[in-house]
Amino acid sequence: MSQPMMSVSSLNTKIKSLLEATFMHILVEGEVASVTYHTSGHVYFAIKDSESSIRCVMWRSNVAKMKFRLEQGMHVVIEGSVGVYTPRGEYQFYAVKIEPYGQGALALAYEQLKERLKAKGYFDITRKKTVPKIIQKLVLVTAKESAALHDMLKIIQKRWPLLEVVIVDTLVQGENAAPQIARALTFADRLEADVVVVGRGGGSTEDLWAFNEEIVADTIYAMNTPVVSAVGHEVDVMISDFVADLRAPTPSAAMEMILPDVQEIMYALGELQERYRYIWQEKIAYKERALAHHSELILRSSPLRKLEETNRTYEQLKNEFQRAINRKFDKELSLLPEIQKTFLQNIEFVLQNKRELLGYLAKRFEMIDPKKQYKKGWAQVSYKGTSISLDKLKIDQTFILEDQTSRVEALCLNKLELDI
Repeated sequence: MSQPMMSVSSLNTKIKSLLEATFMHILVEGEVASVTYHTSGHVYFAIKDSESSIRCVMWRSNVAKMKFRLEQGMHVVIEGSVGVYTPRGEYQFYAVKIEPYGQGALALAYEQLKERLKAKGYFDITRKKTVPKIIQKLVLVTAKESAALHDMLKIIQKRWPLLEVVIVDTLVQGENAAPQIARALTFADRLEADVVVVGRGGGSTEDLWAFNEEIVADTIYAMNTPVVSAVGHEVDVMISDFVADLRAPTPSAAMEMILPDVQEIMYALGELQERYRYIWQEKIAYKERALAHHSELILRSSPLRKLEETNRTYEQLKNEFQRAINRKFDKELSLLPEIQKTFLQNIEFVLQNKRELLGYLAKRFEMIDPKKQYKKGWAQVSYKGTSISLDKLKIDQTFILEDQTSRVEALCLNKLELDI
């Protein structure tokens, strides 16, 4: 053999030098055939087309810069170089950057994280906390020198100046923004505020990307305080918007959504005051009527009231009786002259009759007067003061004989009845 010989190691070294010098900073397009995320942080995968495949590796330092996660079946474009592993004589592609084919890396990373968090229940309506209607303490997590903070403070002063506001300063863009936002939110959750608003003003997708990071979503999900996400403009929808308890299209809109308007409150309070005054006036009037009614019932059933009513009834009856007596008296008094006249006439009539009777009786008495009636030799017989006929006398009975001049007490010794 006239050709010089070389060792396997020398051959592999030559191949390595040739390949690495020839295939530097190239782009390769294909479908991810397999992928393994190693515990070391490196990613081992393979890409293929319809006829062949090639093994690839991306070191941990480059993996950390990826916004999305590499998955099997994904169509990608890889930037890197070809290298040879000389101990085994194997070559592979060393990737330094991977982009989805026909789609931006950020857009893919957004969709992947959104689906992953949705599957974990981060977006469920049932777990979202209610933002209080009246807020006394508010925490704003944003950059302290930003225009968004200035706008929010301006609206706070206009709508609800009694509010206690705590500002937690943080980066809102750049590679270190997401961890800082997460730490700021964790700190804000310990301040015992009513609401935490996290956000910033508008910008490019890259400027707003910190609010699409998983570390920010995890922190918002774990917070006990209601969180309002207010990032960018109305067309910008962040992962933080889905996880937060309330999404506001802009930072200024967040203040208008969660804070009451002091002017509207004052107007409403004025209306309520008038309404309550009317209601209380009606209630007081009703109670006064009820009190008067009950007082009247008490007075009617009280002994004193009954006594007063009895006294009034007595006075009425007395007055009516007195008037009746007076009427009767007046009536009788008016009849008195006639009665007197009649009485006198009757008296005169009676006296006349009595006179006539007296005359008659005098004549009669005169006629029966023993002193005048009895003739000489005759006497009136009486027993115990009563005139008695001789036939009534009994033997041994004492009696009186009386004539015009004498009175004799006699004893009946014998009694003889004469035949006439």
